[in-house]
Amino acid sequence: MRHLRIGELAERTGTSAPAIRYYEQIGLLRAAPRQAGNQRIYDRDDVDRLTFIRRCREFDFSIEQVRTLVGLLDNRSSSCLDARELAAAHLEAVRAKMRELRALERSLVGFVADCDAQCVGGPGPDCVILGDLGKRCGCGPVAP
Repeated sequence: MRHLRIGELAERTGTSAPAIRYYEQIGLLRAAPRQAGNQRIYDRDDVDRLTFIRRCREFDFSIEQVRTLVGLLDNRSSSCLDARELAAAHLEAVRAKMRELRALERSLVGFVADCDAQCVGGPGPDCVILGDLGKRCGCGPVAP
């Protein structure tokens, strides 16, 4: 495989050039060697590494989680159980977020149903959705 420029690497991996430079800057991707004209050049290992990073991000792993996974990938003495533990913890966080989103959905369904039943088409300030959003929940201080 011939050397790739950043635009070619971006196209092959579905990653933007600014993201590639960012991953280099934070050490997830090795700093690319430069050719004449100071252009970065990449090889097959960079394609593979960047594809791995992009896939991790598609699964919504945080940058620090990706850093850990990359470290496991690079360390022959690491255990598959370490990757499993990280994935299991991430799965639980995703499930918690899904529960939060389902509760949010139920609230929004209620807002829309109340509006349909009480005020749809009426003056904006009288909308029950705006009234409901303005009510305090009694659950503590409101974040700025």
